[in-house]
Amino acid sequence: MAFASDIEIARAAKKLPIQLIGAKLGIPEADLLPYGHDKAKVGQGFIASLQGRPDGKLILVTAINPTPAGEGKTTTTVGLGDGLNRIGKRAVVCIREASLGPNFGMKGGAAGGGMAQIVPMEEMNLHFTGDFHAITSAHNLLAAMIDNHIYWGNTLDIDARRIVWRRVMDMNDRSLRDVVTSLGGVSNGYPRQTGFDITVASEVMAILCLARDLDDLEKRLGDIVVAYTRAKTPVTARDIRADGAMTVLLKDAMQPNLVQTLENNPAFVHGGPFANIAHGCNSVIATTTALKLGEYVVTEAGFGADLGAEKFFDIKCRKAGLRPAAAVIVATVRAMKMNGGVAKADLGAENVAAVQAGCPNLGRHIANVKGFGVPVVVAINHFTTDTGAEVQAVKEYVAAQGAEAILCRHWAQGGAGIEDLARKVVELAESGVADFAPLYPDDMPLFAKIETIARRIYHAGAVIADKAVLDQLKAWETAGYGALPVCIAKTQYSFTTDPTVRGAPVGHTIPLREVRLSAGAGFVVAICGEIMTMPGLPRVPSAEVIRLNADGDVEGLF
Repeated sequence: MAFASDIEIARAAKKLPIQLIGAKLGIPEADLLPYGHDKAKVGQGFIASLQGRPDGKLILVTAINPTPAGEGKTTTTVGLGDGLNRIGKRAVVCIREASLGPNFGMKGGAAGGGMAQIVPMEEMNLHFTGDFHAITSAHNLLAAMIDNHIYWGNTLDIDARRIVWRRVMDMNDRSLRDVVTSLGGVSNGYPRQTGFDITVASEVMAILCLARDLDDLEKRLGDIVVAYTRAKTPVTARDIRADGAMTVLLKDAMQPNLVQTLENNPAFVHGGPFANIAHGCNSVIATTTALKLGEYVVTEAGFGADLGAEKFFDIKCRKAGLRPAAAVIVATVRAMKMNGGVAKADLGAENVAAVQAGCPNLGRHIANVKGFGVPVVVAINHFTTDTGAEVQAVKEYVAAQGAEAILCRHWAQGGAGIEDLARKVVELAESGVADFAPLYPDDMPLFAKIETIARRIYHAGAVIADKAVLDQLKAWETAGYGALPVCIAKTQYSFTTDPTVRGAPVGHTIPLREVRLSAGAGFVVAICGEIMTMPGLPRVPSAEVIRLNADGDVEGLF
């Protein structure tokens, strides 16, 4: 059977004017700043007026480690929002914006799939409302002002060898990972070695996604440590006097974006840090606004639960005072078979033994999420090649872990295909059994926090790091940063730092390569293994097939 592509489905959607979507949540038309007919930003004044309202229930959608077989976490997030609305709950979806890097690289878009999508899909996966461009501009303004300060006399006595603020762009470009700037003579400044990260790894992105309002945003931007003096004292963006102008550039980007699902239910799409190199969650302001407007808020955290869910719990919930009521872990029969050793080309054939062999990866994530005191249900995202025996094998395994697995057909049927999961989520959320707590206390030493995550979430045997890395962590503790949470940057494909190791390995070693202080965002980044904060394009990037057709419509985005 031939199925319509995601972009064909999205293009045929019967969208409502964005003012009607806002009306469903009680947002007055005057408090919406339209970007065309089908998307709008929500005004800061309206958001501030909501603060006295009670919160709805927060539902996290996470997943197993991603595989080439596909899991469909965003698709399930969107589908669950539609399903909750179908059973009579006022539900709001909150997801991240898409980065241009993976869109033109290997991953493709990030608006869901099939009959569970957010629209307008094309705009959301491309420039959308310009938030990422604003973040890129604010980040690079700060970089320009640092070099300009040194050029015009360096009154702060910045040591050019100790500038830690790199530049960013929202594109995969491995050639920019390590560069030398300011060549060409005296008029171009002082040559130095630096590099680029992708915009989604920018501390400015993290700050925008964790800030409560514009005042908090400006304070956090000012707290960014950009360099050190010759006396090794920190220099901040506030010292460079860049925080005010950066806030101006981010003023509109700070406002959450309201759009809709294919079933005309409200969705906030705002912010977009990756979970393998950043903290992997949509913005706090979008989530907290949705909690004031909806009975249920369905949000996702990037990649598998070992990265996205851990950072959602230990960074976002800790910083924003959020208390999730339940979590959904997305898995597929195909991914279980791949974890069980089946090649991608052979996934269509029934193989119950491989499903059973691959299920421990799912079991590890179930146990990890339960370890945060959050009740769990598993969503089996249905593929047409799944057999009854394979689905039953997953259900039996999950039942043995003390949870329930529910088959979901939202990709083909939309909200109607996920009502069973929606009812289970309501049951868990209303039960009051959630007793959320982060994994580690604030006062634990920084390296011990990294070890705690590695041992309890990854089931590693040890974390190894050079003396220089350990000394840097100690120095930050002495400087007053010891209470910060840690954000581990590692491959998303495995519990180890080797992306080829599937399943649920134990006893492996996590090599800690580098640490970076994100003082404004309020966490320490621990870079492990060979993960890069500026990705590269694959051998055959998606960009090669993306184009406009004769009607002026985008083709090849999916």
